[in-house]
Amino acid sequence: MSNIEALKNNPPRQPKPAWLRVKAPTSPEYHETRRLMRDLKLHTVCEEAGCPNIGECWAHKHATMMILGDICTRACAFCNVKTGKPGPVDAEEPQHVAEAVKNLGLRHVVLTSVDRDDMEDGGAHHWVAVIQAVRAANPNTTIEVLTPDFRKKMGMVDLVAAAKPDVYNHNLETVPRLYRKIRASARYYTSLRLLERVKELDPSMFTKSGIMVGLGEMKEEVLQVMDDMRAADVDFITIGQYLQPTPRHAAVERFVTPEEFGEYERIARAKGFLMVSASPLTRSSHHADSDFAQLRAARDKQLAAV
Repeated sequence: MSNIEALKNNPPRQPKPAWLRVKAPTSPEYHETRRLMRDLKLHTVCEEAGCPNIGECWAHKHATMMILGDICTRACAFCNVKTGKPGPVDAEEPQHVAEAVKNLGLRHVVLTSVDRDDMEDGGAHHWVAVIQAVRAANPNTTIEVLTPDFRKKMGMVDLVAAAKPDVYNHNLETVPRLYRKIRASARYYTSLRLLERVKELDPSMFTKSGIMVGLGEMKEEVLQVMDDMRAADVDFITIGQYLQPTPRHAAVERFVTPEEFGEYERIARAKGFLMVSASPLTRSSHHADSDFAQLRAARDKQLAAV
């Protein structure tokens, strides 16, 4: 039984508080972005994961492209991406992604993917091909990757890091105690080790990771995750409210207030993160372009002070 199936008898979903309500997307730019994704046969995590910020981001033509198909080999209890047996990899996808980045005029692009445990390399070589294609067609665009953990695929993190993305993101998602319930197919310390490994390979590469709150974690556990990230030299932390995609997914235990998010942000900055994004609607790629500019400025300031 998957951890999603085990959650079928969840209590009724709680109504969202006012600070989590967003307008339905209606702008011409939103529809233009959607048409481009369809024309190039690309998937986006914005749509597949039901991101609440899709209207805002797509109105600014900021779409997070999801490579390696739209079917994941895992069934995490928080995620709305389809689970099953993925189809073959689209060999034309690297060029299509590069074309989309150019057509959207992106200064900074975020790329993510489903888990491909069915592939011997977890999709790592395809990741490299996409990064290389985007960079060749868009030399002035910075690239942020949000990769799976490549669990039990030795050397694949090294391969993707060697392609030199500007930001390497891998989300821890939740606190260790909740992994069995929320992220049963992953391991907390595997993910933490991935982030540490990227820094070993290239200390100058920005690393980023995020967690969701509202799943039943305690404040002390969130602070411990912050400490674990800092021990792995993670530069940028994101903290956002978990929202239940469907009644079959893990229930929201509570809605964390904006004031609590503000406290998390102050604590994270005091712990030494170069960049912190903590708010109810924070997601990994939300405002990624402007956040990257702030991240780079923070690094420059840090280096100047040495």
